[in-house]
Amino acid sequence: MSRTMTLNVRVSGALGDFVAHNVGDDGAYENVSEYVRDLIRRDKERSEAEGFERLKAELAAAFAAPEFAYQPLNADMVIARNARA
Repeated sequence: MSRTMTLNVRVSGALGDFVAHNVGDDGAYENVSEYVRDLIRRDKERSEAEGFERLKAELAAAFAAPEFAYQPLNADMVIARNARA
């Protein structure tokens, strides 16, 4: 279920200047909310990409391992192993 959240953020100094530069007539965003939503989307994409890269690395290592190194796993074992990661 989608949830609406209101955030109040105070920035000043160099960060405030940077935000102001990116918002309004001269910036890429019409308002600060649009800018923050885009930053959150990009962070979400980065996080998902990192997870995908970890999965690819694990699969590459698994396929490169000799067959005798394989061991049977059930779903509970996989979940427990990934909870530690």
